[in-house]
Amino acid sequence: MQYRKIIELLKSLSDPKAVEGMARFGINPKGTLGVSIPNLRKIAKAAGKDHEMASQLWKSGIHEARLLAGFIDDPALVTLEQMEKWVSDFDSWDICDQVCSNLFGKTPFAYKKAIEWAGRQKEFVKRAGFVLMAALAVHDKVAGENSFEKFLSVIKREASDERNFVKKAVNWALRQIGKRNARLNRLAVKTAAEIQNLQSRSARWIAADAIRELESEAVQRRLGKERKK
Repeated sequence: MQYRKIIELLKSLSDPKAVEGMARFGINPKGTLGVSIPNLRKIAKAAGKDHEMASQLWKSGIHEARLLAGFIDDPALVTLEQMEKWVSDFDSWDICDQVCSNLFGKTPFAYKKAIEWAGRQKEFVKRAGFVLMAALAVHDKVAGENSFEKFLSVIKREASDERNFVKKAVNWALRQIGKRNARLNRLAVKTAAEIQNLQSRSARWIAADAIRELESEAVQRRLGKERKK
């Protein structure tokens, strides 16, 4: 599928009312067409993996074209330079989450960038670090526990950031790590308890919400079943 054809197709699927709805959910309406994720996934499936096309789509600046770029790019061809360029362009939580979950989290640089970005100040770059942590905790089935233990110390360090898009990502990362296995669950709950003592509304919310889920009957039952296997 050619670049021009993809752009024309995206524009034909534009929905101004959807853009208004997206804006209400905190998605930047600038350069946004209002194309749904299911439609973008259909286009991505038809286009196939294409690193060069992904680069062109990203450079277009169109919100949905950038989401599509994250779907079709090849993680094996992504460079550190590209990751830094794209993350600096993040201007909305959905772009951040989709690109990190579908692309950056599958690169060899994911663990390194998770820690690096979590320490940056720019809002969506910082969010990207914690989204990577959450994505890796869910999708990387072979990683050892040590990598996630390192993440917990970063989570505690950054839990006082009061910005909404950051604190929600910090909470997300903490919960996903704590649901990975029984030992990490105990460590995540312990980290949450330490975070709860920080003098910060954000930290207290992150901790309380994480503990509520990680100590829930459903999570403990699942982890208990895994221990018996």
